[in-house]
Amino acid sequence: MIQFAWLWMLILLPLPWLVYRLMPPALAAEEAALWVPSLLPFGPARQQKSGSTGRWQVWLAVLCWLLLVVAGARPQWLGSPIELPVSGRDIVLAVDLSGSMQTEDFRLHGEVVDRLTALKSVADEFIQRRVGDRLGLILFGDQPYVQVPLTFDRATLAQLLDEAVLGLAGERTAIGDAIGLAVKRLQDGQGEQQVLILLTDGANTAGQLSPLKAAELAGRQGLKIYPVGIGADRMEVRTFFFSQTVNPSADLDEETLQKIAEQTGGRYFRARNTEELAEIYRELDRLEPIEHEQKVYRPKSELYPWPLGGALLLSMALLAVRLWPVGRRP
Repeated sequence: MIQFAWLWMLILLPLPWLVYRLMPPALAAEEAALWVPSLLPFGPARQQKSGSTGRWQVWLAVLCWLLLVVAGARPQWLGSPIELPVSGRDIVLAVDLSGSMQTEDFRLHGEVVDRLTALKSVADEFIQRRVGDRLGLILFGDQPYVQVPLTFDRATLAQLLDEAVLGLAGERTAIGDAIGLAVKRLQDGQGEQQVLILLTDGANTAGQLSPLKAAELAGRQGLKIYPVGIGADRMEVRTFFFSQTVNPSADLDEETLQKIAEQTGGRYFRARNTEELAEIYRELDRLEPIEHEQKVYRPKSELYPWPLGGALLLSMALLAVRLWPVGRRP
């Protein structure tokens, strides 16, 4: 549809008529005149000017004025409505890629898989549900690095998480540095709330920043952290002669993860299997609800150059008629 940005400009349409009706006519004495004994030589030219040619010049001037006023009202073409995502939260996923994440103590679709594979499968559904939030991805091992900066592009983030491989960032676990990097990245965030989901299966064994000091910095900034401890409590390990039950999560530092959650106003979760991990993501959806309100944007295209260009062409035509009136002979 077409709309006018400055609709009030249309009140200028009758301005030439008002000037014609209200302003006094020019005095004949003030105009230049040529005294001649007879008007016979000027008869044909006078008749031509006062005929149909003079009328269409007036209508041409009227049309030129209409186009100028319409251009001044700034006509715009409104495109189809486009729904824009609402930036409710800035959410960063910090995923542990240390060597211990290759422990196969999870089951997915009836098959035994490692922790990272189970995490990817469940996290993908969580990512697709977070419509309206900006999401980011940090991968960490010996050192953390930003794999995906904050973005509304959920498909790209899910793809890059799926392409993450174990040992990519080293074999150890730098939890403190991962939190510190998230704090740095979220300093200039635009979301009303900032959330870090920290997924790890071990303790802080690398990095320059301690986890509790990093959590203190996050708390000052208003960054809420939800640590998720990953790993089963029991696992059957088969040897050549017999099998034994071990605790594959013996290195998980749950005490530190709980303190991190307390310092930042978050909550600590424990995922011992795929079902618990999926339930944790659903609980995160309840704790950090998705914004359902949508903003609608309609692209605008300016149309005023067209009537403005038409008025320019008509004015040039009128000028040409004034300079070379019909009936002039060389």
